[in-house]
Amino acid sequence: MFRAFAIGGFAALTLTTAALAQTAPTVKAVEVSVELDAIGNPAAAAYWTSVADDLENAIVSRITDQIADDGVNIIIDLEEVSLSGGLTEQLGLADTRLVGDVKMTHDTDNSRFGTYELTVDVNSAKPMLPPELDVTTIPADSRVFYDSMIATFANGVVERLK
Repeated sequence: MFRAFAIGGFAALTLTTAALAQTAPTVKAVEVSVELDAIGNPAAAAYWTSVADDLENAIVSRITDQIADDGVNIIIDLEEVSLSGGLTEQLGLADTRLVGDVKMTHDTDNSRFGTYELTVDVNSAKPMLPPELDVTTIPADSRVFYDSMIATFANGVVERLK
């Protein structure tokens, strides 16, 4: 499965002195792909059906003010998508994780390249969970964990843009 989202158009921005001092990097496109063999088990295949689209949308929603025709291309290849069994996440041994290679390229600026691996698991996603949620009572395959893992991965990509 491969999904590409090209960001088009350019919005006029009002620049302030602070914005001029530290301009956020611009982004032209976000592409997220996941190969079926990267999905660790049958339960994960059913659980992570829209992970590429969801991750792509989560990243784009965080960079709307950075969209430009002359920006970096963010290319993410999810290498591992797995889901743990019910008891393991309660013991802190969660196997639920997203692992991806993140590449940044630019069509004309050779200084705007980079690559790194990003890993998000249930434990690293816990800060994104609602504070009133009792994490000992919900399984790692619940929607709230899914949403928090997507948000954590998207935040990790956006943080590395700075």
